[in-house]
Amino acid sequence: MAVSPDSLAAPRTVVASVPVEPAGTFRSVQWGAVILGALAASAISAVLLAFGAGIGLSAASAQPWAGASAKALAVISALYTAIVLVASFGGGGYIAGRMRLPPTAEELAEADFRDGAHGFAVWALGIFVGGLIALSGVGGAVKAVGQAAAAVGGGAAAGAASNPELGRAAISMTPTDYAIDRLLAPAPAGSAASPGAGAPAASTTTASTPLLPAPSRADVAAPIARGFASALRTGQLDARDRSMMVATVMQQTGLPQAEAEKRVDEAYADLKTAEQKARDAAEKARKAAVITAFAIASTLLLAGAAACAGATAGARHRHERMVVTLFGSRRFW
Repeated sequence: MAVSPDSLAAPRTVVASVPVEPAGTFRSVQWGAVILGALAASAISAVLLAFGAGIGLSAASAQPWAGASAKALAVISALYTAIVLVASFGGGGYIAGRMRLPPTAEELAEADFRDGAHGFAVWALGIFVGGLIALSGVGGAVKAVGQAAAAVGGGAAAGAASNPELGRAAISMTPTDYAIDRLLAPAPAGSAASPGAGAPAASTTTASTPLLPAPSRADVAAPIARGFASALRTGQLDARDRSMMVATVMQQTGLPQAEAEKRVDEAYADLKTAEQKARDAAEKARKAAVITAFAIASTLLLAGAAACAGATAGARHRHERMVVTLFGSRRFW
């Protein structure tokens, strides 16, 4: 039997290579792996946040002497949420990188970048869906608040229609109201004309002079409130407003002038103290909001970096055919 010369040649060594798809099947983004990674990140974060909420509620207490303090719970909750977000997006990016198909010939030069880009896509998709959910919740809350405000406004309008005094008090202030309040302010004590030479007695009234109804409490309080509002804007109580308030207090309460002046000064001092406390609380809330915003932005950036790193690691493990095991003994998937 004839032997072919090729059969006498030395055996050739077969070198295993990375499976590469043929050219012409260029794929930019594999959305199946991205969507799966985003869903996995959302599921992991939901489960871990639910566990964290349970642990936090078990550590809190309605009694002031029991449980962790509110500040400690806030710090621990923020740290736990940050860790959960970073770990969740890292896991989602790993799944996306592991599920991504092997690179084509055109993609070999930038396979690492494309793997990381798929992790970034997982992070971006998760943030986008989470933002839509948050906006839908905020929109529902705004709609509910608007309906409640409309109901309250309708009730207030009905109440004003049934009560003329409330209707007058509810009219919005115009620029001339403040001047009218000063013009029609009661005269200070001791400055009213007494019956005497050329002055008619207070009891001499003709039948043609109608008696005006007594002003309501809302009508009396409105000019005082506007005077206090102007004083808070300017930083000091105007002398004319103070005289008007003192005269009003004397007429309504029967106090002597010294006591009425003391009451007006104390009320204005208390009002300034309350306004300063409100400003301090608003400033504290502003600083807390700034810190919270920066913390959220930093956490999201870390989560994005974790997603890119996880996708790169997943693709490398896919390339190395590494088997993921649970506790080092049994195969996890």
